[in-house]
Amino acid sequence: MKPIYAILLLFFSCQMAWAEEPEDNDKNKTDAMLFGDVKSGEEHIPFATVTIKGTTIGTAADATGHFKMSHLPLGKQVVVISAIGYQTLEKEVKMEAKKSITILAELEPDNIGIEQVVVSADRNAKSRKETPTIVNSINPKLFDRVQSVTLSEGLNFSPGLRMENNCQNCGFSQVRMNGLEGPYSQILINSRPVFSGLAGVYGLELIPANMIERVEVIRGGGSSMYGSNAIAGTINLITKDPVTNSFETSVNNSFVGAGSDYDAVSDYNININGSFVTDDYKTGMSIFGFHRKRDPFDANRDGFSELASINNTTIGARFYQRVANRGKITVDYFNINEDRRGGNKYELPLHESDISESVQHQINSGALNFDQLLRDNDKFSAFVSMQGVDRGSYYGAEQDPSAYGHTEDLTYAAGLQYIRSIGYLLFSPATITSGIETSGSSLKDEKLGYYDAAEDVHYGNTQIADQGMTNYGAFVQSEWKTEKVVFSAGLRYDHYKIEEKIEHSDDVNGNVISPRVSLLYNIAEHLQFRSSFGRGFRAPQIFDEDLHIETSGSRKVLHENDPDLKQESSNSFTASIDYSNEFGDWQYQLLVEGFYTQLVDPFANEYGTPDENGTVIYTRVNAEDGARVQGINIELNASPSQKFQLQSGFTIQKSEFEAEQEFGEKRFFRTPNTYGYLSANISPTPVFDIALTGNYTGKMLVPYFGPELANPEVGELRESDSFFDTGIKLCYHFRLSDYMKVELSGGVKNIFNSYQEDFDTGIDRDPSYVYGPLSPRTIYFGIKIGSLY
Repeated sequence: MKPIYAILLLFFSCQMAWAEEPEDNDKNKTDAMLFGDVKSGEEHIPFATVTIKGTTIGTAADATGHFKMSHLPLGKQVVVISAIGYQTLEKEVKMEAKKSITILAELEPDNIGIEQVVVSADRNAKSRKETPTIVNSINPKLFDRVQSVTLSEGLNFSPGLRMENNCQNCGFSQVRMNGLEGPYSQILINSRPVFSGLAGVYGLELIPANMIERVEVIRGGGSSMYGSNAIAGTINLITKDPVTNSFETSVNNSFVGAGSDYDAVSDYNININGSFVTDDYKTGMSIFGFHRKRDPFDANRDGFSELASINNTTIGARFYQRVANRGKITVDYFNINEDRRGGNKYELPLHESDISESVQHQINSGALNFDQLLRDNDKFSAFVSMQGVDRGSYYGAEQDPSAYGHTEDLTYAAGLQYIRSIGYLLFSPATITSGIETSGSSLKDEKLGYYDAAEDVHYGNTQIADQGMTNYGAFVQSEWKTEKVVFSAGLRYDHYKIEEKIEHSDDVNGNVISPRVSLLYNIAEHLQFRSSFGRGFRAPQIFDEDLHIETSGSRKVLHENDPDLKQESSNSFTASIDYSNEFGDWQYQLLVEGFYTQLVDPFANEYGTPDENGTVIYTRVNAEDGARVQGINIELNASPSQKFQLQSGFTIQKSEFEAEQEFGEKRFFRTPNTYGYLSANISPTPVFDIALTGNYTGKMLVPYFGPELANPEVGELRESDSFFDTGIKLCYHFRLSDYMKVELSGGVKNIFNSYQEDFDTGIDRDPSYVYGPLSPRTIYFGIKIGSLY
């Protein structure tokens, strides 16, 4: 399906659904009013969200915790009151024409997110405790505690996730989930798969933390309903929704490498957020802006960077319009403009430096979504999302004028979804979720020509890749719920086609059926058992590694797919025990999850030998005997009061091929068998917070192809050290008025400078010989000013 057809289908569907419930202005003016006071103990809760269940009617409490709503539907209505850090409350009221009701909403603290609402489990909002699939959520508070400027650093604080840097020159990074590398995880933006392989090369460091409301993570095959590349799981970025009139701006400056033998460099950023809503809360808009400038960092003073320079400006907005009482249109847009450069001689043009890896990104991403509530609890949704990436690049060494490149990529997704609640199906009430989707991309990558003055020759552009990919999917899932059991079973069908437009390349297509089964069993009031099975696949398309080139003075590494490369499939199993309880003011949760993923025809690399120009081809092939990943995730969260919260997680795993691969080794490279995190927040007084964080990374196998070896092209396999990266952040905040606050903060990341010490040096270095924490000791300071929301 072409994007234009998808857009037309979306608007046609919106009109049809809208027509089911036309707006009647006279009918809506009921003069039925609701007043309320939102508190927790003796404290009022400012800016709590208040909605009428089964409608799109909503409002927010003011700075004193009070709210009012007018012209509400008549009859019995359920009022839903929610606020970050508190359990959601539902109250039933009976509304009558020209009469008012006042309610007192007493919210219970939820310091560790036991009752948080999530949407990623089955594409429908519900409490985390009611989902048969485990969903972990990373909220803005955690991003603040760890001083995460972009999405990348915050992902280290979710069980089973680990961020890593893969290139000494430019900072190509990826997230590993349950031991599987980045392309095994599906990155979603507001539940839509428009985060392309090209955007994914540096994407997790491109997205600013201030545009994110929360990140929801599903590990394992339970995420197969989201389509391809969801073998390890999904990471769903949910952008900020306008709730009330508010604004916030912050300025932070960091000194990377401070207090050590390095020459510290500056990493400066400014964030702006604002939201605006009309008095009737039918229309709202949120905006955000972000600017970051980081200087290149040289850890071993050899003149070549270990962390690239970054100059990033991002702007975006979300707009919504409520349609009658039960419809809503949402529009999202953001633009990312980033330059990054690594190597040496930054003051010179790219082709005059000894090594330079540089990219200039222009990314435009937009989405249109329509939701219509039908009957009592049914919901129809239609959406279309697009992302365009324009990238200029230079990956070259020794003043190579032919290393300039240009890449264009357009990714789109569109679909329809319907959620139907049934009073009784087979053996209990059920909710059926079904939908159709189409997605695709068009990617063109070319090497730019140049003029050789010595030879008086003009070299033309060379097409490197010209690929189109389309995918048509359909899914259906039913979830049955009883007092003790929640059981869901689903099936997804995908037909993909990869069209290679370069001469002598063959098209690839396939049909995939992905089943999914999940079970939640409430063993006791506070003890839950979950289990799931799901199948997934990866199509043999261009991946993010293929769009990044490792460059040095001695060799250049390119990634290619074998012409006979087949799709990769997986069978994923998980089982967990989750205990959560409250005792007095204490809240605590312990989760132990076992996972096992079997990979069929897994992708593996065959290392080529350098040609006369030093170019090495890494060819992606299917390993003959498969691979498996297995392990345990442990999550412990505890809070004795609102003054102290502890979150922690630890992973023990084993990832290996069934037959020996490179270097005669079965184990996956760059994958530690143990890793984990902790985050603690202490509030000794209402105006002062202390955040303590830590990340542990165990030993791992890292290939090395550098000049220290007698035969660098053969390489050797090394075992890294283990690392423990600790940090502290201090925050002092005070009110300027009832509606305005100021926050002063400062802290240190990686206090003990637990950082790689054997970076390769010089022009012939191996730039991919990188492991351990993302950055050295870093000291930072910041100021934030904004409304209380």
